[in-house]
Amino acid sequence: MTLSVPFVLASRSPRRRRLLEQFGLAFTAEGSPAEERVPAGASLPEAARQVACQKVRPVAEARPNALVLAADTVVGHAGDLLGKPTDPEGARRMLRALSDTAHHVCTGVALAGTGREALFSETTRVRFAALSEKEIEAYVATGAPLDKAGAYGIQEGMGSAFVEGIEGDYHNVVGLPLRRLYQTLRADFGDVFSLS
Repeated sequence: MTLSVPFVLASRSPRRRRLLEQFGLAFTAEGSPAEERVPAGASLPEAARQVACQKVRPVAEARPNALVLAADTVVGHAGDLLGKPTDPEGARRMLRALSDTAHHVCTGVALAGTGREALFSETTRVRFAALSEKEIEAYVATGAPLDKAGAYGIQEGMGSAFVEGIEGDYHNVVGLPLRRLYQTLRADFGDVFSLS
């Protein structure tokens, strides 16, 4: 797969970088200077899409000849939106809430460049096992929950052991729904995207 224009990932996330590397498109990565603001009262998909838009626009304006991708992942549980915990106690609260329940992981994706924008979101249902306080403490002690929405990562370490099952796209839970990205590139950017 190739693009006839430069491809920029507007993110510092190592997980999204790894996913794009697996996807096979050459890209460069640079963090977005946007201040992320979740609109009050937004649904899970609206929140993820709007923050992705906030991230993509400043980078796309600075790189007008490139196609820029930004994404934001949010966890929804019992009517609450869970972003990244700000401290260990916040991570403990999130993990206790997710224990022995199902939740939804939604990633909003924004693509901007070549005179157009595309925006979509993907939602995956995740079922968590019942977690003991000892498991929660051990996981929080690793520091891993502090940079992940919902305070866990499905792709590595103890976080992967907490997941009993998912309904939907696994890559979406990691942080970038690759199937939807591929479909959107083909449908909306077919003049610059090629399979060869």
